Amino acid sequence: MKHDITEIVGRMTLEEKAGMCSGADFWHTKAVERLGIPAVMVSDGPYGLRKQDLKADHLGVNESIKAVCFPAGCLTTCSFDRSLLREEGETLGDECQAEDVSVILGPAVNMKRSPLCGRNFEYLSEDPYLAGQAAAAYTKGVESKNIGVSVKHFAANNQEYRRMSVSAEADERTLREIYLAAFEAVVREAKPDTLMCSYNRINGVYSCENKWLLTDVLRKDWGFGGYVMTDWGAMDDRVEALKAGLELEMPSSGGVTDKQIVQAVKDGKLDEKILDTAVGRILSIVFKFIDGRLPGNFDKEKHHELAAKIAENSMVLLKNDGNILPLSEKDAADILFIGEFAKEPRFEGGGSSHINCTKITSALDAAKALGLNVKYVQGYDLREKDDEKLLKEAVTAAGKAKKAVIFAGLPDAYESEGYDRKDMKMPANQNKLIQAVAEVQPHTVVVLHNGSPVEMPWVNNVQGILESYLGGEAVGTAQINLLFGRTNPSGKLAETFPLRLEDTPCYIDFPGNGHTVEYNEGVFIGYRYYDKKHMDVLFPFGFGLSYTTFEYSDLRLSRKDMNDSDTVDVTFTVKNTGKTAGAEVAELYVADKTDSAIRPEKELKNFGKIFLEPGESKDITLTLDKRSFAWYNTGIHDWYAATGDYDILVGSSSRDIRLAGTVHVSSTAKSSFRVNRNTVIEEINRNPVTAEICKPLLEKVRQGFGGGATQSETINDAINNDMMQAMLDNLPLHAVRSFGGMTEEELDELVDKMNKALAR
Repeated sequence: MKHDITEIVGRMTLEEKAGMCSGADFWHTKAVERLGIPAVMVSDGPYGLRKQDLKADHLGVNESIKAVCFPAGCLTTCSFDRSLLREEGETLGDECQAEDVSVILGPAVNMKRSPLCGRNFEYLSEDPYLAGQAAAAYTKGVESKNIGVSVKHFAANNQEYRRMSVSAEADERTLREIYLAAFEAVVREAKPDTLMCSYNRINGVYSCENKWLLTDVLRKDWGFGGYVMTDWGAMDDRVEALKAGLELEMPSSGGVTDKQIVQAVKDGKLDEKILDTAVGRILSIVFKFIDGRLPGNFDKEKHHELAAKIAENSMVLLKNDGNILPLSEKDAADILFIGEFAKEPRFEGGGSSHINCTKITSALDAAKALGLNVKYVQGYDLREKDDEKLLKEAVTAAGKAKKAVIFAGLPDAYESEGYDRKDMKMPANQNKLIQAVAEVQPHTVVVLHNGSPVEMPWVNNVQGILESYLGGEAVGTAQINLLFGRTNPSGKLAETFPLRLEDTPCYIDFPGNGHTVEYNEGVFIGYRYYDKKHMDVLFPFGFGLSYTTFEYSDLRLSRKDMNDSDTVDVTFTVKNTGKTAGAEVAELYVADKTDSAIRPEKELKNFGKIFLEPGESKDITLTLDKRSFAWYNTGIHDWYAATGDYDILVGSSSRDIRLAGTVHVSSTAKSSFRVNRNTVIEEINRNPVTAEICKPLLEKVRQGFGGGATQSETINDAINNDMMQAMLDNLPLHAVRSFGGMTEEELDELVDKMNKALAR
């Protein structure tokens, strides 16, 4: 049945319309029975269905229904696999249909600005392109089942400290290129039903009341057509938020803010048309769910298997010296598993995304199911107590084994919604255990359970490291399949692992003074910063090993010269040169060589994942468009790809570039460059239009500087051409009067002439 939303809104009373703009309770929108408007339910996500039937709360204190816990976003993004993420979304959409949930809250696409952010386990990447692509694929999957998502937290929610009040202070270019770009990709490519505002302020204005963010950017620039809801309890000024473009307040306000809306309309402080538009947007999504009901599918066993598949294709092999992995199933009885996480793994994060699992498969469970009789000792106490008895038992057993696998990582209390980590360290007793075991057992592997990077003081003392992140309820199945070579690792890091906390770009500014947090690093977060400074890191962005090897060759560009309105196809060949079937993630980076702005050394702009049998080779074709080359130019308030050369770089990680080519891009955009009295000669010479106009004058100025005069050898040593050029480059136009003999009127005429030429 097709509902006429405009007709329904027209029949609603002012009080009914105001009431529609806040929740009926913790999880439901309001119903208007006389008009056939039903209440619908929203539920926490994003990597599992946290539906609370009885006692509702925000942080998962009260139990939710039994559901399937998929791997957290910190892991799934490491798959670099759009189709796999779409499959996860489709499955969650089926579950929502089965449980009568209209909107699942997520994906969470905030950038990993600092490894200390307590909610990084839920976030996807330090790179906005990767996060946007992963989130768009997931969203398309969920919404293919007529279920909505609520992409969160819009925007700049990059810490938990004072998250409900702190102001993120960032310039527009930084916001557009880094902190808004993933949201933009999801909105443009996947057309989500809803977005969720962040708690924090941006440049002093609460996200919920930020008209620039919610109307100018989200709706006018990006064309968003759904509704925006608050995070739970984020509302400050309800009327101002409605004016800014915030439709739904969650949870229920108990009628308080409904009355504020009614009074504002009656007092003439709020145009009722704004309210009508907001209600229409909410009802459009409500009826989209009601009219698009599908048969639900909540096959918990089958979905548990999918959780294992996703984890297997996402976990990252960080180290494999001497090919210690894969382990031999024949030698299982001589392999020692150490650590509480082997028996009771940490597989999900804390807070609002906490899932009440149907079942949990540990590594020991999975090994036993396959008949692998590995030995096991506890090794450490998760309460961080130094237990010498446990340590001695582990060291003794490790010395007798052929190989030792230590399951270690961060306990639940180390990272959660609500607070940030204090450092990047693992528990001291675990580090002590790893060092002690490695001393007696050279063939040691560490399997990590963590939601964000950790320091590894023992990295050079162990042969193997498998990064499991938070692998979901089937984490053990994935770990065993990878450790014993039943599956070939193919995950790549979606974030950089720095050597130490002090190396991170925002170390000085994070988390701010409690009132504001300055984003002084600008666009240089993650690998953009480390690569620009040529800094050593523990493991680079995009890095991940395999049990086979891959060769890249034959880079082909569909064009070498293009306008910024064109696209270019980048094709290359990948060959499996090893003896094991496996998948490779090929990463495509672009490096701007135009010097038109201060930019990162290179940026990820596309990627592809391909499965190859031993000896098999296939072509991969990836497309680049204007945005692949552009930076956000605040002078023209648009994305700008300057005329010039751009390097096309293809690699296996951000620091393992295998192929390179160059494309020349010609800009069709009007230049934002404008000349004034303080514009320096270097800027004028950089632009061909202004350089040509000023050429005669600049030659005259050069002569005024003494260019071409005969000088002694001593003077030539002191006053050389480089010095002369540098002084000329830094000369502002107003100084031309002293060296070029210009009058004020002539200077004004020259400035006007150049600006008119630039405007053509």
